Amino acid sequence: MTRAQLVLSAAAIAVLAAAGGYGLAQLDRPSPQTAAPAASSERKVLYWYDPMVPAQHFDKPGKSPFMDMQMIPRYADEGPAGGGGVRIDPAAVQNLGVRLASVQRGDFAQGLAAVGVLDFNQRDVAVIQARAAGFVQRVYARAPGDVVAAGAPIADLLIPSWGGAQAEYLAVRRSGDAALEAAARQRLMLLGMPAGLIDQVARTGRTRNVITVTTPVGGAIQTLDVRQGMTVGMGQTLAQVAGLSTVWLNAAVPEVQGGQVRVGQPVRAELAAFPGESFNGRVTAILPTTQADSRTLTVRVELANSGGRLKPGMFATVHLGGPARTALFVPSEAVIRTGKRALVMVAAEGGRYQPVEVQPGRDDAGRTEILAGLSEGQKIVASGQFLIDSEASLAGVQARPLAAGASASTAGAAPALYETRGRIEALSAGSITLSHEPVPAIGWPAMTMTFKLGSPSLAEGLKVGDRIAFGFEQRPGGPVVRRVSPAGSAR
Repeated sequence: MTRAQLVLSAAAIAVLAAAGGYGLAQLDRPSPQTAAPAASSERKVLYWYDPMVPAQHFDKPGKSPFMDMQMIPRYADEGPAGGGGVRIDPAAVQNLGVRLASVQRGDFAQGLAAVGVLDFNQRDVAVIQARAAGFVQRVYARAPGDVVAAGAPIADLLIPSWGGAQAEYLAVRRSGDAALEAAARQRLMLLGMPAGLIDQVARTGRTRNVITVTTPVGGAIQTLDVRQGMTVGMGQTLAQVAGLSTVWLNAAVPEVQGGQVRVGQPVRAELAAFPGESFNGRVTAILPTTQADSRTLTVRVELANSGGRLKPGMFATVHLGGPARTALFVPSEAVIRTGKRALVMVAAEGGRYQPVEVQPGRDDAGRTEILAGLSEGQKIVASGQFLIDSEASLAGVQARPLAAGASASTAGAAPALYETRGRIEALSAGSITLSHEPVPAIGWPAMTMTFKLGSPSLAEGLKVGDRIAFGFEQRPGGPVVRRVSPAGSAR
C-alpha cells in the first residue's frame, strides 16, 4: 500500500473507535425516564441550616450568610426540629454524667432573705440633764463611744441654790413640827433634788450642794456635752447613753415582697463576724414609709444582745420565715437561667430530651419552686443539662414555650393557691372586686381587679368595705377565689 493509503486507513480506524466509545457511553447512561425514579428514592430535605445558627432555616443549599461554611440539610426522617426533642445515645449520656430527678410536690417554706444593719435600740436611750443651774466642778474620764455601766459617774455639779434650801430644811426639822418638815422636804424635791440626796442631808445634818451626775442605764455614750468649769442651766443635756441589752436589726425588704412580712414573724439573722452562728428574733415593726431610691421597706427586728457582742453598724443576712405551703419543686441545679427565661431539660422516652420553659418561684434549701411549665412526676435532668441544652441548640430544637408548659401543669396537678389580703370594692353572686396587696409569687403588684368566685357561698356574710384574706387559683379564664377568711375565720 502506498503511504497515502496508510494514512487514510489510520484516520478511518480512529473515527470508528471514537464512534464506538460514544455509543458505549450512551448505552451506560440512564434515560430521563429511568433517572427520575432514582432521584425520588433519595432522602427528602426539609430545609438547610447553619449549625452555628440552627434557628434560621433556608430553602436551598449554599454558603451560610453568618459563617464561612456550607449549610447542612435537615432530613424528613430525622423528625422536625423541636417536635420530639434531641436524641442522645445512652453511652454518650453516661459519659456526660447525666443525672435525672423527678418533679415533686411537697411543703415549701414561704421565706425570704434580705440584708440588714444593726442599730441602737432607740427605746433604750437615757438623756442625762442638769436638775438645776450650777457649775461643773469635775468631769470624769468619759468620751463618746465609751461603754459604761449603770450608775457610772459623768460629772460633779456645784448648785449654789440648793445650799440655802437645805439649811432651811434642817432648821425646820430641828423644830420637831412634822407638817412643816414635810412641806420643807417637798420644796427640796421641787427644786430638783433627788430623794437620796435629801435623805443624806437629813441623816448627816449637813448641807450638800455638790452632786455627782450618774447614768441611770448601762450602755454606750452617744453624746457628751459637759466640760470642767462650764456653767450649766436647768434642763441642759449633759450626756446621752444608749443601752446595749438589746439592739435593732433594720432589714431592707423589697417592696414587691412586703406583703409577706407580718409583725411577730420569726427571724433568723446571720452575721459575718460570727460564722456558723444564728441569732433569733421577731419582727417588732414595719416602718410606714418606703425608701424611694431602693424601693424597699424597712422591717425592724429586735435581737437580744447577751454580752454586748452585737455592735451597731454590723451587716447581717436576715431570713424571715413563714408558714409552709404545698408547691411543685425541682432541684435548683436543674434550672437553666438565661437572663430572659428559665429552662428545664425534660427527659422523654427513647433517649430524647426536650427543653421546656418554666416559671420559677422561691428558692429554699437547694430547691426551686415551679409555678408553671411542669407537672408532678416528670423526669428532668438535674446534672449535665447544659451539655444537652447545647446539643439541642445545635440540632435546632426549640424550647417548649411556657404557655404549653402551663397547660401540661394544670392537666397533671392541682393549680397553686396564692394567698393575699384586700378590701372588697364590689360584690355579686359570681364575682368579687378587690383592692388587694401585692402577690410576689406571680409578680403582681398591689391593684384593684375582679375575681370569679369558686362558690356563691363564699360571698355569704361579706359586704363592701370588708377587709379579707383570700386564696385564689390562676385559671385560663381568669383568677378564681377558692378561700375567703373574713374576721379571721377561714372558709
